[in-house]
Amino acid sequence: MASVAQYEFPEHLYYDLENQIWYELLANGEIKAGFTPLAIELAGDVLVFTPKRVGKEFEAQRSFATIECGKWVGAARAAFDGVVLAVNEELMKRPKLLNSDAFGKAWMLLVKASTDNWRDGLIMGPRIADAFAAWLKAESYKDRAS
Repeated sequence: MASVAQYEFPEHLYYDLENQIWYELLANGEIKAGFTPLAIELAGDVLVFTPKRVGKEFEAQRSFATIECGKWVGAARAAFDGVVLAVNEELMKRPKLLNSDAFGKAWMLLVKASTDNWRDGLIMGPRIADAFAAWLKAESYKDRAS
């Protein structure tokens, strides 16, 4: 586990720092995606979670879900091209799960990447803590349009 702020970030996950999305490669080749708890802390209480529909394709740096929060409304942007395989129905019913269990019950989507190089540019392992510290210090998240 990597410590970032007051959170523990699992080192087996892949992280898209700019978009604050984590990805977990599952044994069957599917990829589970979710927001980082740090992103949710910055966004505030989650009020609504709206994912793309199952079967819909998405493009890198384009939305594959949206969230409405107390401090922010915006897109969850994908790190790679792919297709939505499943959505977390429980999260749609109880979006505040993101505030309490971002790495667990509050996963957003199961997706399939369009290419094998989907991990390019993502951070994992022992580099997580330093990468997140630099991201926080740069404060680029403050420039993010809603």
